[in-house]
Amino acid sequence: MAYYTQTQTHGLIERSLDGLSRFFKALSVRYVRARIYRTSLNELNALSDREITDLGLVRSAFPALARDAAMSYQPR
Repeated sequence: MAYYTQTQTHGLIERSLDGLSRFFKALSVRYVRARIYRTSLNELNALSDREITDLGLVRSAFPALARDAAMSYQPR
């Protein structure tokens, strides 16, 4: 009598690699967004009071503006 046994290791390996791929993609997106936030905040803080007034901004809004800039990044 013959028996056929199919192992599920192929699916397990694919799922593991897929999970790792999603993890590293999410990690890279977080890194890019953090870099955009930091760069945007540094550039806004470098503005003079006159430039800020001309743009109609207040310094207390800078973190929210930088956060919006960072969150607008969409990975390809």
